[in-house]
Formats: sequence, structure tokens, C-alpha cells
Amino acid sequence: MKRKNRRQSQELGYSFPLLSDPKAEVIRRYDVLHPGAGPKGADIARPAEFLVDQSGIVRWVSLTDNIAVRARPEQVLNGFNQIGSTGQ
Repeated sequence: MKRKNRRQSQELGYSFPLLSDPKAEVIRRYDVLHPGAGPKGADIARPAEFLVDQSGIVRWVSLTDNIAVRARPEQVLNGFNQIGSTGQ
């Protein structure tokens, strides 16, 4: 799976890795499991955006239960500013 994700990321021109989580292990670790919200009642991830620092520490989170709602660009930029103003 890692090779497939790496290849797809490269083909799309991304400079970051892609994650496949078929057993929802990462979804559970980040506490974004949305039980029964997927097709045919499958468990899926809640929409979420994370700002993670170079040490792997989550510094900002935007969560919602609505699949149509995402953080607006200005909200993410405010998250960056909050992180920068605290010196993290």
C-alpha cells in the first residue's frame, strides 16, 4: 500500500505522502471516527483539518460532522498565525 500511495502522490505532483487507512486505525487515533456515516452505514472519518508541526505535534484542529463543511482558507491562516504567535 505504501508504494501505491507514494506512486500516486508523485504522479499527482504532491510533495507530501498520502495515507490509506482501511482499518481506521489512524482515524481512531486522531479521534475523528464518524460511526455509520459512510456508504451503507460504514464507519468513516469526520471532516478534519490539522496543522502539525515538524515534531509531529498537532497544533491546530478544525472538526465537523458535516461532510460539506471544511475550514475556510482564512480559518487555516488564522490557525497558522495562532501557532506563530505562541512560538510553537
